[in-house]
Amino acid sequence: MTAGRTWDAVVVGAGPAGSAAARELARRGLAVLLVDRAPFPRWKVCGCCLNARALALLAGMGLGGLAPRCGAVPLGSLRLATIGQQARVPLAGGVALSRTVLDAALADAAVAAGAEFWPGTHAALAGVGEDRRWLSLRRHGREMTVGAGVVLAADGLGGKLVAHETKASPPAAVGSRIGAGAVADDGPAFYERGTVFMACGAGGYLGLVRLEDGRLDLAAALDPALVRRAAGPAHAAAALLREVGWPVPPDLAALEWRGTPALTRQPKRLAAERLFVIGDAAGYVEPFTGEGMAWALAAAAAVAPLAARAAEHWEPSLMREWAARHRSVIAGRQGPCRVAAQVLRRPALARAVVGVLARFPGVARPVVRYLNAPPARAARR
Repeated sequence: MTAGRTWDAVVVGAGPAGSAAARELARRGLAVLLVDRAPFPRWKVCGCCLNARALALLAGMGLGGLAPRCGAVPLGSLRLATIGQQARVPLAGGVALSRTVLDAALADAAVAAGAEFWPGTHAALAGVGEDRRWLSLRRHGREMTVGAGVVLAADGLGGKLVAHETKASPPAAVGSRIGAGAVADDGPAFYERGTVFMACGAGGYLGLVRLEDGRLDLAAALDPALVRRAAGPAHAAAALLREVGWPVPPDLAALEWRGTPALTRQPKRLAAERLFVIGDAAGYVEPFTGEGMAWALAAAAAVAPLAARAAEHWEPSLMREWAARHRSVIAGRQGPCRVAAQVLRRPALARAVVGVLARFPGVARPVVRYLNAPPARAARR
């Protein structure tokens, strides 16, 4: 193993949280290394929606033109269905954009700001020195050790860096659903552009949305028991669509389906010495129409000033400060999704709620307005 250079910050995970954080730190003049274990571009299981809050966060970072340049599809409504009930809820202000395109664009933006990006790189913690964290990196078959004034763990659900630090993976909530997704080259014309479709059943829910290239993205949160009974996520997704009377895309089982660990989870710690946990690795609740992207981007914006201070001079109080800031900026806004997830676990209640929305769609406006509300502008430090 060879010794590499020392960076002010190393960001592990090039999803929206990691790439946006790397860019924010590079804009502050830090020497930043961004790594991801996957080659880029790459596809991830995701609903592929950015709500108005997420777009406002991008604009606050100087990336307001990113989604339009990538061909993002404006969203106008959310169509909900349960057995015997359907509703259409206004959902103006958001867009649909594939994670393949979004994540690559954000990584490119980090590089343009001065960060260095190493895709296809596996990272593991390798100890703490007096003034830096050490990481072991494996890239192109070569192993090296690099130093960092601060490390940002943005390595997704079940974050491995967090597991290394706490000796345990972030625990999943009891009854948590698993994620599953695929992309169809085509699909029934019923699934129109500009609408998010959500089929809700006793065993989970399935979202469908048209992407910028016309393909149909499918993303589900499923009870593991349903997946076992249906002999796989494709058949579980088809069962949900049949339950609500929506057309099943042809050859659904032939698509490349991928899964995720349990979705709802919370790590025991959000920080350690010279280490901050952000994005999905910092805790996750089942999202519905782009909230997850907004949480990730909000985390990037919120952690950047703390990480910049940590790289310059580490103080243990920064760990408590990040936990409090995360609670205020991200965890404190996850309440509506927690409530919605509980409603969807009760079929009779879900039918009643969708029935009310069918007759009075305006009832949803306060919730949509809350989820889409732009964040208060934080002072750059």
